[in-house]
Amino acid sequence: MEAAARVIARRGVRGLRVEELAAEAGVSTALIYYHFKDRAGILHATLEFINDRAGRYTTERGPDEPPLDALGELRQTLLLEFQDTPEVRENSTAWGELRASAVFDPELREDLARATLVWVQEVAELLGRVRPMGGAAALAGSAERLTALVEGLSVRWLSGSLPLAHARDLMAEAVDAELERLRG
Repeated sequence: MEAAARVIARRGVRGLRVEELAAEAGVSTALIYYHFKDRAGILHATLEFINDRAGRYTTERGPDEPPLDALGELRQTLLLEFQDTPEVRENSTAWGELRASAVFDPELREDLARATLVWVQEVAELLGRVRPMGGAAALAGSAERLTALVEGLSVRWLSGSLPLAHARDLMAEAVDAELERLRG
């Protein structure tokens, strides 16, 4: 799955060739088809892998680190999407490629919509822990805005039109603004 994310981040979804994926992964093309059946299966599994990996690097904490309060968890979850590491760059680029391809691919669109819904729900839950009196609709709206902003800022950062530090600052300001909005 790491190889699939790398190839998609490097070549895009349209540039994904099973032969290149197999070479990148160090396995045979037949083995790729055996496990994933077809290109759609590869894309579906890669989307799941990208989501799981993002969940790890945005939520894991070292054993010696103190636990975070709800606000700290919310900030960490959103701000750690902006790290200048190969893993985060690759994940963000591959996610953007999958999102762009979903415009033209209805099957991929359904998978991406489900993954996005889960992400929005997770952020809404974190927001609700910070603002327990926020209504469900307000929390969902704030989560939609924040997750969409992560995607937009990521594209600008990765394309070189926005410095990483500025993307992080804008994200932090947006979190504060949404929490203030939820305060009512």
